Amino acid sequence: MTTADTAASRGLAVCHTCCKLVPAAEHECPRCGSAVHLRTTNSLQRTLSLLITASILFIPANVYPIMITEALGTEDISTIIGGVVLLIKLGSIPVALVIFIASVIVPLAKLAAMYYLVWSVSNLPHRGHRPRTKLYLAAEFIGKWSMIDVFVVAILVALVHLGGLIVIQPGIAAYSFAGVVLITMVAAENFDPRLMWDQLDKNNDSET
Repeated sequence: MTTADTAASRGLAVCHTCCKLVPAAEHECPRCGSAVHLRTTNSLQRTLSLLITASILFIPANVYPIMITEALGTEDISTIIGGVVLLIKLGSIPVALVIFIASVIVPLAKLAAMYYLVWSVSNLPHRGHRPRTKLYLAAEFIGKWSMIDVFVVAILVALVHLGGLIVIQPGIAAYSFAGVVLITMVAAENFDPRLMWDQLDKNNDSET
């Protein structure tokens, strides 16, 4: 493949709203009026900044309590890992496994995948374009499923009110964890996977 085979080489850009191919010089989609650009501006810098922010929030999300339960004057504090351990002790291993995967493994895997993709744009110019594209699509898809803990806490806070005997409140970890999930989703949206394929085009040009 040569650069003559790409839309960018022909001066065309795809509208991110309606997917219409538009001459990049127009800067505006004639169909829907959205802004059009060949590549996301400062994609790597913005993605990396968001990933660092999510990584910082991931620490309090796992260290601080995600849920605080008050019953008959007694306060019980639960962290994500503490809740997983408790479920294992109670024999609910499948539920514990689901929460552990969704709340710990998936966020860590998405962070690692996005860091790798950002790094690879500058350091892996000649190989692995298709696997990296699949990795990006997987990271973009699975990230939203990490919200299971936040959903559980929100439902419990809304539903549990037994005559004032039991009160459930979200802890600081719930807000931190929600921030991790939302920020990594935004980071995936800001990363432009076309940058990886631009590397292939440049490599093909250098060989011709």
